[in-house]
Amino acid sequence: MNVASHPIETLKPTKVIKAIIVEDEIKGLNNLKNLLKKHCSEVEIIGDALNIREGLDLFEDPNMKPDVAFLDINLPDGLVFKMLEELRPIDFEVIFVTAHNEYAVKACEYASVGYIIKPIDPEALMQAVRRIRTDRHNKMDKRLEIFNKHYNNPNSFEKMSISALDGIYFLSIKDIVRFEAEDNYTHIFLSGGERITASKTIKAYEEMLHPVNFYRVHKRHVINLNFMRKFVKGDGGYLVMDDGKKIEVSRRRRPAFMEQMRRLQEEL
Repeated sequence: MNVASHPIETLKPTKVIKAIIVEDEIKGLNNLKNLLKKHCSEVEIIGDALNIREGLDLFEDPNMKPDVAFLDINLPDGLVFKMLEELRPIDFEVIFVTAHNEYAVKACEYASVGYIIKPIDPEALMQAVRRIRTDRHNKMDKRLEIFNKHYNNPNSFEKMSISALDGIYFLSIKDIVRFEAEDNYTHIFLSGGERITASKTIKAYEEMLHPVNFYRVHKRHVINLNFMRKFVKGDGGYLVMDDGKKIEVSRRRRPAFMEQMRRLQEEL
């Protein structure tokens, strides 16, 4: 375990993000440190650990107040979730660093928890750092609950976390009517009439929710098929949702969409 010494404070252009790294491979640890130093100068590494035991000692030091922890999932003395459970309540951001693990990645997406795939791509690292919330009101415990549920039961699709512009929301997937893209933002419309705007592309939601009856009918629209009232063939083809909203079905996507409708009818 290594605790970094604290240099004399100097004026920096952006808010300093204090970070702890828990990674069992020295090569991987040094690589992450070097990438952060090169590409994310706002991140100050205040300590690192090689396993759960060292990690607990580090986090329990009252002088350690990290904004974020970069955590390898598989450690020599167990999964890192064991350490997180002992540290609750958690008031710092978590970014998992893992070799490609389909279940972990999907669970992170559903829970709005940061992740980086090894080997680390510098752009992915910079994006993960840009999403760090340093206000201590990040609802990390709740997000990790959703993560654990999906990680331990990958076929469970009930709740998801949305990191929106004005905070973090926890939604029942069945209450989401549709997604609408606007540049790099996505508007999420709920059955009660509420609208949430998230700083994530619509493609991410399309890929995440395709297995649970969501379908992309247009470059700007992903719909929950359960809220579709009818398909109108005239005027180029459009959908009418339960709330009366008309959603265009693009010409390019129409054949695949009609095939999806046929399959749904057969299931009924």
